[in-house]
Amino acid sequence: METTKKTVRVAVTGPAGQIGYSLLFRIASGAMLGADQPVELRLLERAESASSARLTGTMMELEDCAFPLLHGLSAFRDPVEAFRDADYALLVGARPRAPGMERADLLEANARIFMEQGRALNASASRDVKVLVVGNPCNTNAMIAMKNAPDLAARNFSALMRLDQNRAEAQLAKKLGCRVADIERVAVWGNHSPTMAADVSFATAKGEPVAGRLEAAWLADEFEPVVAKRGGAILAARGASSAASAASAAIDHMRDWALGSGERWVTMAVPSEGEYGVPEGMVFGFPCRTENGVARPVEGLEISEALRARIERNVAELALEAEAVKAFLP
Repeated sequence: METTKKTVRVAVTGPAGQIGYSLLFRIASGAMLGADQPVELRLLERAESASSARLTGTMMELEDCAFPLLHGLSAFRDPVEAFRDADYALLVGARPRAPGMERADLLEANARIFMEQGRALNASASRDVKVLVVGNPCNTNAMIAMKNAPDLAARNFSALMRLDQNRAEAQLAKKLGCRVADIERVAVWGNHSPTMAADVSFATAKGEPVAGRLEAAWLADEFEPVVAKRGGAILAARGASSAASAASAAIDHMRDWALGSGERWVTMAVPSEGEYGVPEGMVFGFPCRTENGVARPVEGLEISEALRARIERNVAELALEAEAVKAFLP
């Protein structure tokens, strides 16, 4: 495959994990940045033993795929070196919640990781780097990384809530008997947690509004709980996390951020500039449009009192998370 485009550097943390494994081959194939965009993959894996061996095997497989667009492949232990001149960074690796671990303990354990990675990005990444935080709790982890990278613009950082939008669209398509491609303007507001507000107020199917076709009981008892708790349901069903769908959502997120979404709405958790009463600097899920590499929340939407209450609940939850990790903020 001939291309005249300059090779871009894509850094991925946690590449030996399940999401990393599902992600890397799609990046190398061109699914994320386009079929004519060569990439260099820079993989950061800090752990020893089993994960190091898995990463070696994954890199062997990437080589064996002979992807025409894969113009470089390297592994690093030092985040400053892994992020050097990176154009894109997908922060996937995070401490999982162990049995008996309180949420505050999880927040603190991940705060240390994302503080370090924010500082490393600040030190060596491209000044235009696009950073997507996948590792949970992703909104707060993105805020920590952003605050620890003062020389990078806040708009360079985002967190993954596209998976929640994808799940919501899939449930609507099943309910309405149409294709997922027919569904537009679904939004998920707030935090990537069970508190999130999956919103069909503005949604359409084949261009027609759907709100009047959906029973209130279905929305409250089926749609919203399924979207909010889908990850747990998948874990219970297959005995492993929803790695493939998370990786696919990350590809969707980065593709639309880099190449533009046009008039489509794409849910992204981005640093607020005060939109819809969300405090400035809070990494919050909004319906966005992207153009020329910039994501902006859709403006001027009429928010119902019910949705306003759900947005405020998410604001409160994220404020509590920020308070729990304040020691890791400059």
